[in-house]
Amino acid sequence: MFIEPDPDAVRTWLATNPEGPIVMLNLLRFREVADYSRSPGLAPKHPISGAEAYARYAAHTQPFLVEAGASVTYMGYGRAPIIGPPEERWDEVLLVQHRSAQAFLDFATNKPYLAGVGHRTAALSDSRLIPLRTADLPRE
Repeated sequence: MFIEPDPDAVRTWLATNPEGPIVMLNLLRFREVADYSRSPGLAPKHPISGAEAYARYAAHTQPFLVEAGASVTYMGYGRAPIIGPPEERWDEVLLVQHRSAQAFLDFATNKPYLAGVGHRTAALSDSRLIPLRTADLPRE
């Protein structure tokens, strides 16, 4: 189960000196019922699903993405894998483009943004966050 960023993985990624725009691949698996035990101050009065908790996180996060110059370029729902272990399913997939690695870090460490991250934590049973950079395509 992976929910929070690994500081060592972030440092290793930054050591590669990523330049230019980056895209963050988000693979999300939702809890059946959101678990607000780590953020009781954000908990709704009645239990909600992980998908509903993630929708609350997304609504909270959107203004901070706009402020950071980032955008969701793709959002889709997962299906059973065609290649890969069947238990490694993802409920939702997002691609979020940021202007740079530094812009992503500024967004991800913004205190008002972090105030709502508890919705994400409550929502997810597992996740992956994979930084991508555009590859140069071979020319014919």
